[in-house]
Amino acid sequence: MLTEPNAESGRGETANLFRHVSAERGRQYRAVLEAFAAAKRQFRLHLRPDEVRAEAHWPEARLPSAEEVQTLLAQLVAWGNLSAQADMARVATIEDYYRAKFLYQLSREGEAVEAGMAAYAAALERRAELQTVALADIQEQLTALTRLADQRPLDDARIHQTLRELVHVFEGLAENAEDFMANLSRTVALQAADAATVVDYKDRLIDYLERFIGDLVAVSGPIAEIITGLEPADALLALAAEREARDSAPGDDQAGQAATERALGAWRERWAGLHGWFLRTEAGPSQAQRLRASARAAIPRLLAAIARVNERRSGRSDRAADYRELARWFADTPTEDDAHRLWRAAFALSPARHLALTVAEEVGASTPWRQAPAIVIEPTLRERGRLPSAGGPQRVRDRSAEKAYMAERIAAESAQLVAARERLITDDITRLSQIGRLDRHAFALFLSILGEALAAMQAPHERIERQTTDGSLTLTLEPIADAPVVTLETQDGVFSGRDHWIHIRPAS
Repeated sequence: MLTEPNAESGRGETANLFRHVSAERGRQYRAVLEAFAAAKRQFRLHLRPDEVRAEAHWPEARLPSAEEVQTLLAQLVAWGNLSAQADMARVATIEDYYRAKFLYQLSREGEAVEAGMAAYAAALERRAELQTVALADIQEQLTALTRLADQRPLDDARIHQTLRELVHVFEGLAENAEDFMANLSRTVALQAADAATVVDYKDRLIDYLERFIGDLVAVSGPIAEIITGLEPADALLALAAEREARDSAPGDDQAGQAATERALGAWRERWAGLHGWFLRTEAGPSQAQRLRASARAAIPRLLAAIARVNERRSGRSDRAADYRELARWFADTPTEDDAHRLWRAAFALSPARHLALTVAEEVGASTPWRQAPAIVIEPTLRERGRLPSAGGPQRVRDRSAEKAYMAERIAAESAQLVAARERLITDDITRLSQIGRLDRHAFALFLSILGEALAAMQAPHERIERQTTDGSLTLTLEPIADAPVVTLETQDGVFSGRDHWIHIRPAS
């Protein structure tokens, strides 16, 4: 017989809130609670038993009876997942008044349980990914924040909204990138899959990583410049903290000040995380650089994995598997003599006179070398490991013309390189716009030196001093504040970029 649920029965112990998961009719209990969670998302306050019966996704094909649904609801109320109150809206007769009818809704504890289980299911189903779109969103939000910071008076509502959207996008990017790189080695394993499937998937994964690395390199610099331009951002963060503190519970002045300080501390922590993600800190390179390095390091591992798959697909033996199989054979040998014979057969430790050696008399293969007659060995076989070939000696080709051509080419390239170095060397520090017209060889050397310098740049306003890879030149490159875009005339076209102070000199 069903008993009337009440408020006390809806506040069971915390352990009872999860009893429906392992109960005998756990799938039916979950169907009921999922129906209430869906109603909550639709802003519906209550559900009646007949509505639960019609809207729930029952695990079995058969629709449960009204009495069974009522039993499920009463038990969930007893465990504390649901709360119930009398349904007086449908009372039309005296019999209806005395008949127990209730409206059901998720209790506060039940809402917490459903939120936790939904978050758990979402975490299991989530596929970590490198969000290139989030990089563009972060740049857009920072640009909007820069415009808002230049307005007077400051619009605290729009600044707060922009900061919240920025943090939301950034948290998703950082969390997904961390999960992706942590699970990369396990994701690309797929050892049990078909070889063609493995190769195709890893090829697509390499393309995915290369595309993300390119986007990260292209966007990280502008984002770092915008963050540097916004700092110090305490004024903007204080506005957001004060606006959040207005919603805190009423209290004395000290409580309101404490709420503001807590909110400001949280915003400073988020901004420090954003700064450390795109700019170098005292602790080391930025998180974006570390992520880029991890993604680059993953590409050779993927290529090596594809090479191993191709080797297995081409029929090459696996040495480790062969040794394991040989060890099992040794373990199964019945006697020690059998183990010795297996050893000689496995590692080719038997006499090999029958291969290519000329023996004066027939000697059995089981004859020890010490007891066998001496064998005359050709000097070529002793020196080179092979017998001389039959026929006359091969003609020696005259390669003097090819050697002279190669020497001429090397000398010409060396002269071009020396001339390009002399063209680029400056007596003193100068502007990039003052270098003048460059020929093809000087421009190629200039691009190589400039590429090495920009690859070593950690911050957009950092002064760089670096030697070239061959150690012949030293380059000093320093950005100019508010520098215009300048152009260099070359034989291959026009090169443009922001003006810099530049000094190229011999490494000595």
